[in-house]
Amino acid sequence: MEIDQLKRKLRELKKEEKRIRFSYDQISTSKRYVWDDYFSTKDVNNLSVKYPLRNLIKLSNEDLDGVFEEYFYSVYFQHCKENGLNFVDIYDVGLLSVFGLNPGASIDDIKKKFRELAKKYHPDHGGDNDKMVELIEAYNKLINKE
Repeated sequence: MEIDQLKRKLRELKKEEKRIRFSYDQISTSKRYVWDDYFSTKDVNNLSVKYPLRNLIKLSNEDLDGVFEEYFYSVYFQHCKENGLNFVDIYDVGLLSVFGLNPGASIDDIKKKFRELAKKYHPDHGGDNDKMVELIEAYNKLINKE
């Protein structure tokens, strides 16, 4: 995908988020878009976003579809959170990424990955203490839905 085509696609995604999250709100400028955390069309090397343009341009169409799926999962998660909708099987994408899990991961996937990473990062087995603390905090938030 060429850079101009990719920028158009990213702008369309932002418009779609506006339609999903802010269609009822005439003054949506004060709201923060999930899009702003994921993408930027202004600077190819913007490293403050999850997916800088320079990285997106290198991805295959299949990988881009995965990025867009993750983004929309985050949009809908945020929309549900803002509107007080609480779904049992929807988890925060940011917390899932700590475990390297994709959006839509099940509770069993979370538990399995936690056990796997706990063995790897546990300080008693030569692992990283800070990483272990981060894993435990993310796991507790996912399991307890804090």
